[in-house]
Amino acid sequence: MNFEGKNAVFELMSSKNKTVEKIIILDKTTDEKHRQIIKMAQDAGIKLEFVSKLVLDKLSETGHHQGVVAVATDYVYHDLFDEINKARNEGKRITVVLLDGVVDPHNLGSIIRTGECCGATCVVVPKNRSALVNETVTRVSAGALAYVPVCKVTNIASTIEKLKELGIWVYACDMDGNEMYKTNLKGDCAIIVGGEGSGVSRIAREKSDSIISIPMQGKINSLNASVSASIILYEIFRQNEKG
Repeated sequence: MNFEGKNAVFELMSSKNKTVEKIIILDKTTDEKHRQIIKMAQDAGIKLEFVSKLVLDKLSETGHHQGVVAVATDYVYHDLFDEINKARNEGKRITVVLLDGVVDPHNLGSIIRTGECCGATCVVVPKNRSALVNETVTRVSAGALAYVPVCKVTNIASTIEKLKELGIWVYACDMDGNEMYKTNLKGDCAIIVGGEGSGVSRIAREKSDSIISIPMQGKINSLNASVSASIILYEIFRQNEKG
């Protein structure tokens, strides 16, 4: 897997969760972030390859390499319940983002990025009918992927049941739910964000403890999946920080 862009590569180098095999970087660069990446690679004994911009342009899959590409091992998905246990052992509040049919990698990357800013424990994707971690997700997450574990599960419904058994309140996000500002979102919780156009599945709605919505005034009456997730994650963060 290739990580492209200065921030993504820098955060990857700072993370302990990935194995970096090689850094490919612009020859004779004077960029300060590039110099930091080079120093980190040298200190870690990671192979450095200096190339021209033309080589990087051909290597880049996103077109946004910013003069540096890191080659790392394929993403290793985390275990959801290991992450929950780890967070609880560290005395941290649990916030799980469960994606139900989100297939756009740009949305997945954006949700990971917002999750990192709001202190999310992890982002969960089903193994089928979902975007998975790839170069686009890595780029859009802008380095957040190094800090927010992505967990892959087989079945959404059984995952919801297990979360509830662990005392984690599960909220499905849907326009027909209770307004999030009027809902107590304090403590350990999980939010379910539905896919582009399809929304949260019927079974996920039925399994959830409650359904919450974002109040809106416009005529469109719907939001992009990553925008919806961001608004709700910040409301969870606000309520818990406010005490």
